[in-house]
Amino acid sequence: MDDVQSRAFRRRHVVAAMSLAVVGLLSSAACSSAESGNGGDGTRGSAAISVVSSASAPSAGPETASATRPTTPVLPPPYVEYVEWVQTAVGPSLQIHPTAAGRRTENPDGADIAWAEVLRMEPDADTPGMRAQFDCHWDFARAVQPDKPSWNIEPSRPVVTDQVMIQTRCNPGAPEE
Repeated sequence: MDDVQSRAFRRRHVVAAMSLAVVGLLSSAACSSAESGNGGDGTRGSAAISVVSSASAPSAGPETASATRPTTPVLPPPYVEYVEWVQTAVGPSLQIHPTAAGRRTENPDGADIAWAEVLRMEPDADTPGMRAQFDCHWDFARAVQPDKPSWNIEPSRPVVTDQVMIQTRCNPGAPEE
């Protein structure tokens, strides 16, 4: 398995793990609401049931998935508008400003294409820790905060496991600047 295939394989597993973590968080929040008498829609407990059932219901196939979930097209690059170095409390930070397409594309090669764009603009970003932070932002920050103005990655942050990267919301070693 070459490096690109290995990264894609790892990304799929990280995305799956993060999806389960998000479902768990949503389920916990919904259960807390249900226990306090507010199911989120004025009924008791319905929010927890809908979150759990949508996460655990088996898929009947691709036609069911596309009928129930809107799909985002594979938008063409560029995915990065510009990058800039800024000084922060944790040291130098590379701010990556994605394009509208970079925020919304579902291109399976999107992360690799966008990272190549970053490196063309800033070759000094080519470190394992910076790539891991970028991948985390690509995989999760786009979903959680799609309108965040920039994705900030720092060379001073440690290289960590995928699990730690996710637990620290893409900011291992220090809080987000």
